[in-house]
Amino acid sequence: MKKLSLILLLFVFAFLSSCKSGNDRGQLVGVSANKKFFPEKPFGMVLIPGGAFTMGKGDEDVAGAFSAPSRTVTVRPYYMDDTEITNSEYREFVFRVRDSILRTKLAILAEEADIGGGAAIEQTKGDISGISKYKFKEQDSTDNAYYKYMMDNYGSLGDINSPTEGRYLNWDVELVWNTNEFPDQYYAEAMDSLYVPMDEAMERKRKIDTKKLKYVYLSFDGAAAARNGNAKDFMKKVEVEVYPDTAVWVKDFNYSYNDPMHQDYFWHQAYNEYPVVGVSWNQAKAFCNFRTQKRNDFLAGKKKGTGREPSFRLPTEAEWEYAARGGLEYAKYPWGGPYTTTDRGCFLANFKPERGNYAADGALYTVEARSYNANDYGLYNMAGNVAEWTNTAYNPSSYYLGSTINPNVVDNANQRKVIRGGSWKDVAYFLEVGTRDYEYGDSARSYIGFRTVQDYMGTKMSDSNK
Repeated sequence: MKKLSLILLLFVFAFLSSCKSGNDRGQLVGVSANKKFFPEKPFGMVLIPGGAFTMGKGDEDVAGAFSAPSRTVTVRPYYMDDTEITNSEYREFVFRVRDSILRTKLAILAEEADIGGGAAIEQTKGDISGISKYKFKEQDSTDNAYYKYMMDNYGSLGDINSPTEGRYLNWDVELVWNTNEFPDQYYAEAMDSLYVPMDEAMERKRKIDTKKLKYVYLSFDGAAAARNGNAKDFMKKVEVEVYPDTAVWVKDFNYSYNDPMHQDYFWHQAYNEYPVVGVSWNQAKAFCNFRTQKRNDFLAGKKKGTGREPSFRLPTEAEWEYAARGGLEYAKYPWGGPYTTTDRGCFLANFKPERGNYAADGALYTVEARSYNANDYGLYNMAGNVAEWTNTAYNPSSYYLGSTINPNVVDNANQRKVIRGGSWKDVAYFLEVGTRDYEYGDSARSYIGFRTVQDYMGTKMSDSNK
């Protein structure tokens, strides 16, 4: 009996092995994958299950129901940042743009010095001196057929109109920021191009001209291209200044002393985990593109590439409200409601209570992004702290005209963009999950930040919708 069982097991194993080896016996079996796909939760994000909910204002809020009437909509599953994007996270974006610009200038100058036979290309004991260390990182064309083909036929790996012509920057060499350690005059020349002019430097202390820190990327309107059929017509080159407007702390408040926040909020380590502000809708979109590129560049560099992941983006208005409710139907606030305090009188969010007593809730301005209690989806500060940009263009009639599945209004000509959640300077009404407001996309405020989302690959529905 044991021998019979063993023979049967061997037969089954042999049969399965033959199927895996491509012996389909003429049957349709589909294209086999290298391995089963398992979605990987992005760092710092939580999974929001798809489902239906009642979006908008209740009948008791007559004014709010005019632009946000109650209706049932359905959204697909997605990942969402559990906190607002912090100063520390946004600084990584700023640093990357700054370093990319500098390395590009250094690489171009290194080539020019190389062609001119300058001192920068001298070698001592096998070490490349001066600026030549920052030359473009060349691929070995003997080992990379694609590189050889592209360089032979196009002279580039990418956009021939870009300063780098699609070539790789050398990120292996550390940048030098101490002026006393600059390797040569070529390096000083490249650095000088980033600084404010000497005659504009305060106290003769030169600083980087933040207006020169620009991020360039391609924007693609996929929905419009799908309707019209010509993708090329809907690709647009976007150039965005990435440095946040730190002066918003002064400009947003007349006759108010907010100079310390203006000077220190974005840069001082004490505010590392506070939400970034002074970022426009356009800058938030650029950050999403940067985050996407960073992730996909990492995946492309792996030996066993897993392909590209869905793009990071701003949430739609419907996605934001669905996530803010935390699965609580008809909830007034992310914690339910109807009050903004606990039964012990402790405030549940950072906002403007008691007619201007900003400090009553434990904060004068913003608080750390991971403050107060998270809602039932694990999201922090979906009410108060900072209002948040969404990807939706504001239209008072959009609730009447929009679809009931993944509703979203995309209108590039409409600069009014929906913001949600209220902020540290707002009264409790703006903290309600159904309250709509807007700001112009090219504006930056001391009370507006953002968080990002990423589409979930597959189906993951909430328990209430199973």
